[in-house]
Amino acid sequence: MHTLIVVAHHDASSLTHSLARQVAQGITDADPSHSHEILDLAASGFDPRFSVADGAVHRHKSPPPADVLAEQARIERADALVLVYPVYWWSMPALLKGWIDRVFCNGWAFDFSPDATLVKKLGHLQVHLLGVAGADAGTYERHGYGTAMKTQIDHGIFDYCGAPVISSTRVFESETQPAAASLQAAHQLGRRLFRDADKPSVVKRDTAVEQG
Repeated sequence: MHTLIVVAHHDASSLTHSLARQVAQGITDADPSHSHEILDLAASGFDPRFSVADGAVHRHKSPPPADVLAEQARIERADALVLVYPVYWWSMPALLKGWIDRVFCNGWAFDFSPDATLVKKLGHLQVHLLGVAGADAGTYERHGYGTAMKTQIDHGIFDYCGAPVISSTRVFESETQPAAASLQAAHQLGRRLFRDADKPSVVKRDTAVEQG
């Protein structure tokens, strides 16, 4: 089994990158036959800006450009997709959102046209989300930020494409609390990633990690 781990942070020494590496280590520790690739979006040079050319792809007027095709090929090689990202303004960073905007395009992630039924095309891809939050869990609960993110990301992006979100985890108080608990949770995420892969159904898990 193969996992694509996408990390969206400008600093390779950040907690976000450390969590991605722990997920990868957990995958290897669980079963050395499993493989993984870490895609560092900040270092990759991928252009996240949705252009006129991308609009033409959406309208089926041109094929995806080479950089988008390369990213789609990464995903096609994977059985699971793990997104590791800091929470910026209660959502994912623009870098990661732009990667999704361009790569998860009409005709590849889904088929949409005004006169036809939507076809979801990524049902084979298991998705795991790991968000790194500066605020505490109480703030997310009081203001409904967690629900809003679930609606926007889990449902609005991945359900639209048919890709099941198997787990969604947030690390709270990431800038003020020790990192040990969140690093351990990331390692455990990697270890259990394919634990239920051969079962006929997978139960979605929503979890939170409070550090300290």
